[in-house]
Amino acid sequence: MIALSVVALGVVVVFGIGSVRWVAREGAPVLYGLPGGAWSAGGVLGLVTLLGWGGALSERLESRTVAVGPGKASRMLRRVACGACWVAAVAPAYFLISGLPGKNCQSDAPGCSYVAGTGPALLVYVGCVATVGWLTYRWRRAVREERRARERERLRKLRKKGKGKSRAARQG
Repeated sequence: MIALSVVALGVVVVFGIGSVRWVAREGAPVLYGLPGGAWSAGGVLGLVTLLGWGGALSERLESRTVAVGPGKASRMLRRVACGACWVAAVAPAYFLISGLPGKNCQSDAPGCSYVAGTGPALLVYVGCVATVGWLTYRWRRAVREERRARERERLRKLRKKGKGKSRAARQG
């Protein structure tokens, strides 16, 4: 039974990846033909990736220990939301890579040709993810450092008054 499940899962994964690649190769020219072209498509896909990563790594979607009962639905919704965020984080990169020429196939085959506009879209995508991701990282790091500095200052003031120490430290 387990072997059959593994084989069925493998078939679903192989056909799922193949069909997603086909959809991406057919949909890319339409997406790149919209106003703004491949450049704006790459930027939008980069922002989708960043938002997906932000949601996937968010503490709000983290599994909390909830008693069995009323918390079951909310736990399931958190898992579904986290899964959707992971898909949003990974899918744009797969979409863009699907437009590149195939590695081990004939150059005249329709599934192997380069989809026009993929290069600029990929370039803008990487630039957007790198730049906005780095800026977000720096901003979050600065906020954490500010919070730590305020906490250190608060504890320093409490220690100055003799209230910031543990009971054992005050007695000894």
